[in-house]
Amino acid sequence: MSIINGGLNLLFLLLSVVIFGMSVYALVHALRVPPAAFVAAGKLQKNLWLVILVLATLFSGAGAWSYFITFLAFQGQAFIGIGLGFFSILAVIAAAVYIVDVKPAVKGMGRGGNNGPYGPW
Repeated sequence: MSIINGGLNLLFLLLSVVIFGMSVYALVHALRVPPAAFVAAGKLQKNLWLVILVLATLFSGAGAWSYFITFLAFQGQAFIGIGLGFFSILAVIAAAVYIVDVKPAVKGMGRGGNNGPYGPW
């Protein structure tokens, strides 16, 4: 039974790290996009997306940290951590919505000029 619980702890640790990576990726992308691109694409304002993604990154990071500590402290014992809770689920939803819906809508907007597909030359 302890092998199963250890495997579940490892699985949830990996899931929480993936969720944290998604949140960081979405946050970094949102930081690099100009504010006018969000307005032009008809999406929420950049500041609101930054607040949502910062909270998603914080919550998913806390979840990943919780599972990491749980995995180290209770290796193979009958204990499943609480890191992948309600807030981690909200974090993955927020990051997924940004990556799937907002990122393609704001892609390439606000860079200025008519550079073409291969650059300004």
